Amino acid sequence: MNKNWLFKGRVGHARIGEKRNAFVYDSFFICFPLSQREQLKSRFFGLNRWNLFSWFEKDHGDGVDAEHWIRQLFSDHGANAVDGEIHLQAMPRIFGYVFNPISFWYGHDKQGQLRAVLCEVRNTFGEQHRYLLQAPEQAVITNDTALHSEKVFHVSPFYPVSGEYRFRFSGSNGNRRVAIDYWQSGELALKTYVSGEACELNDRHLMATLAQLGWTTVMVVWRIHWQALRLWLKGVSFHRKPNPPTLETTR
Repeated sequence: MNKNWLFKGRVGHARIGEKRNAFVYDSFFICFPLSQREQLKSRFFGLNRWNLFSWFEKDHGDGVDAEHWIRQLFSDHGANAVDGEIHLQAMPRIFGYVFNPISFWYGHDKQGQLRAVLCEVRNTFGEQHRYLLQAPEQAVITNDTALHSEKVFHVSPFYPVSGEYRFRFSGSNGNRRVAIDYWQSGELALKTYVSGEACELNDRHLMATLAQLGWTTVMVVWRIHWQALRLWLKGVSFHRKPNPPTLETTR
């Protein structure tokens, strides 16, 4: 089986406004169909067990059965057009560690068309929230579809819990890109993206990824705090963390 589930690319943030700040880091992620997750297993990749690389069901969803959980969530929230394959995009563990600031669950119909996306967001305070995105009238989500969601969850102390996220998901010829713009008081405040080019998830590419990007999962939290320090030194206003939203999923 040709498993083009490993993606190498970049993640970038650009703060817009008077006190600008921007960065781009090399990164990687996996994106695989949940129904075929057993195919993740290899000499260097473990499924629900330790290995150089690994993916654990307990890191996502209800921590028990990822596919059953996400299908139930889509159904409970009226995403009835999702009756086909569901893919998960996230970083795997390396040497047993990972912190995913955001993971994406892609819900397709039986024709393979994208119908809904669940964004699973985590902050460094051990909290998480989910944003469920659908096009109006559950239309097919294409590269040109802009999806919107109100911001209700604290991520950075340098932005208030207000405003709106605007998402765009695109891909072609083995490439993936997620762009998320944050709008505050009607003005663009932050542009972010994660992108990657697909390659086969095999031992050779895993070892190359380990050599090139093996520090990535460990560095995620450190980089978050480093960028926070830069913003603090620039005098960007600080917002205290509010209580998390009562609802676990925002539509």
